[in-house]
Amino acid sequence: MKLYFISLLLITTFSCFAQTQTFPKSFTVAKDGTGDFKTIQEAVNGVRDWSEVQVPIYVKKGVYREKLVIPAQKSRISLIGEDKDETKIIYDDYSGKNGISTYTSYTVLVEGNDFIAENLTFENSAGSVGQAVALHVKADRVMIKNCKILGNQDTLFPSAENSRQYYVDCYIEGTTDFIFGAATAVFEKCHIHSKKNSYITAASTSASQAFGFVFFNCKLTAEASAQKVYLGRPWRPYARTVFINTEMDKHIMPEGWHVWNNNENHLKTYYAEYDSTGDGASPRTRVKWSDQLNKKELRQYTLDNIFKGTTAWQPTTTAK
Repeated sequence: MKLYFISLLLITTFSCFAQTQTFPKSFTVAKDGTGDFKTIQEAVNGVRDWSEVQVPIYVKKGVYREKLVIPAQKSRISLIGEDKDETKIIYDDYSGKNGISTYTSYTVLVEGNDFIAENLTFENSAGSVGQAVALHVKADRVMIKNCKILGNQDTLFPSAENSRQYYVDCYIEGTTDFIFGAATAVFEKCHIHSKKNSYITAASTSASQAFGFVFFNCKLTAEASAQKVYLGRPWRPYARTVFINTEMDKHIMPEGWHVWNNNENHLKTYYAEYDSTGDGASPRTRVKWSDQLNKKELRQYTLDNIFKGTTAWQPTTTAK
């Protein structure tokens, strides 16, 4: 009899473990309590670790004052706002505040692979106080669609060299080096707005990467007071940044590109343009260490080629 009860207990225990735990297929976040959660972080925490399917989190209109983290184990999250102008994630950390560095000053940090964001505003509201990141992305296979990314210095940080990121139909603004980092990142049909005389990009591409930052069919504008803006400067020696079919207003300097603090990083960089237009387009006056692509060189700049990596990735522009 005793052996019978032990056997029954073991069978029951294994049966419980064998049952698959169920997780919601989606979540809704609403500040007024009408959704599943009131904060975005709670919804992220509720997603199954290492999910094998894309999990949408729908975010209702509102200002969400959160320092949001998408951890590495929270893969395949789609964060979908109700309206990019009225669905905002805002925080105000900055480098030097209570031991915070540039790397930890983010409003939103993305570490989970296969992340999608759509119809949202990511904002660092610290003001002109130095480095203050709005969106810091370390993850691979990330798509940001129809979003606003707002800040001043160091607004957007696509940071990891093994990371592939795709930004489409986004508005990105800042002051100095406001798109910076080592990732392979494509910006398509984005509006890039400079708020003062300074530099747009500061790539830190590694020597092993074939591509760094690539801009397709973007538009570069500036505040009226910003009349001397450079396309970029190399944060690291092998920085790679290319502007293709980009409309540039008059705030772009004739030289186009600038050195980094008088060091020799620029001697190993790859800075190039193809068919830039507007008052800021001036191929004949660009610095000698930059390039103008020819049609043969242009052919390599496809999403398939840029994002091939060790495993192919072709981002879709429809969030699921």
